[in-house]
Amino acid sequence: MSPVNRRHFLLSLAAAPNRKPAVAAIVTEYRYYSHADVICGRLLEGYSPNNRRVEPRTRIVSMYTDQIAEKDMSRGLAAKHGFRIYPTIAEALTLGGDKLAVDAVLLVGEHGQYPTNEKSQKLYPRFELYQRIVDVFRKSGRVVPLFSDKHLSYSWTKAKMMYDQARALKIPFMAGSSIPVTVRVPELEIPLDTPIRHAVAVGYGDLDAYGFHTLETLQCMIERRQGGETGVAAVETLQGPAVWQWRDGAGRWSAPLLDAALRRSPKTRPGRPEDNVKNPVVFLVTYRDGLQAAVYMLNGHVQSFLFAAQLAGRRDPVSSHFGLVDQGRPLPHFDGLVHCIEELFVSGRPVYPVERTLLTTGTLSFALESRYQKKRLVTPDLNVTYRPPKDCFFQRA
Repeated sequence: MSPVNRRHFLLSLAAAPNRKPAVAAIVTEYRYYSHADVICGRLLEGYSPNNRRVEPRTRIVSMYTDQIAEKDMSRGLAAKHGFRIYPTIAEALTLGGDKLAVDAVLLVGEHGQYPTNEKSQKLYPRFELYQRIVDVFRKSGRVVPLFSDKHLSYSWTKAKMMYDQARALKIPFMAGSSIPVTVRVPELEIPLDTPIRHAVAVGYGDLDAYGFHTLETLQCMIERRQGGETGVAAVETLQGPAVWQWRDGAGRWSAPLLDAALRRSPKTRPGRPEDNVKNPVVFLVTYRDGLQAAVYMLNGHVQSFLFAAQLAGRRDPVSSHFGLVDQGRPLPHFDGLVHCIEELFVSGRPVYPVERTLLTTGTLSFALESRYQKKRLVTPDLNVTYRPPKDCFFQRA
């Protein structure tokens, strides 16, 4: 079969301009505060990007749940909102028929009872769920916009296969988490083609789930550097006292950036990070164009995602905190993400490149492999190049 593109999708919307695109939601589980809840819930009941209430521009018409949580919410919401839960992904996409019958697909492969490997990676079946979606696209002879929540896979090989399949079939494909498009305090949008000398990101939490968030904090900022994204040449993970030894030695350049980032945190424990953090971790990322970055995971010292960089020609670093200081309402950082998802579903065009998620997925996978092998890894596979969008699409309020 020859590759298909989004022409059919755009023509169908043009023919029915007042019709909300029909979405099939494929989720691992649906319980309170799961990613299925905070994303699908907004598509069902509205949300507030930039702190302004909006009604959904799309409609969930079908769902597949890979697991049924003890306190599952999907069945009750199906009865309330009139969508149907199907026993297979194929039926959810075809609405029980023979061919693709929806306008967009949402894949939320986060949360659920899945095993964890020796590298501390949770083995979510994102790749396997994606393959079943692509099977329907192929059999139907057409594709629709597809969004996949968070990193593409725990496996670089599987992630790259997903990306290659999307390119071959010309699927309008977007992925990633809420962090790059949430509020930044202070607002910081690095101008395109700005020379960046060094960069630091700071995060906390689980190295797999939250390590991805922290790497995204870094990537969505440094991709705007002069020349655009060139890919990652090498990754090394240090932990324990080796983190502070590196910071005070070969990584002295990162110390002032770490301090600048930490000053932006609204939730910092008093004292030095080396006194508060029992098991510090740092991902050292060397980009193919020579840029060096350090991603500090500081459990016990901060509960924030932070960024700082030294721009060429500037004396002081630029820095920002990602997320609202005063939440006000539950998990508002997902409002920006759902807005971008709906932009994809309504227009058929990604608002930011999926290559960002591909590269971040690979960097995390190799960083956790480096931690497991206890050595620096050269990463020729991560020669992912792309140009960032002119507009960062992050929330301003």
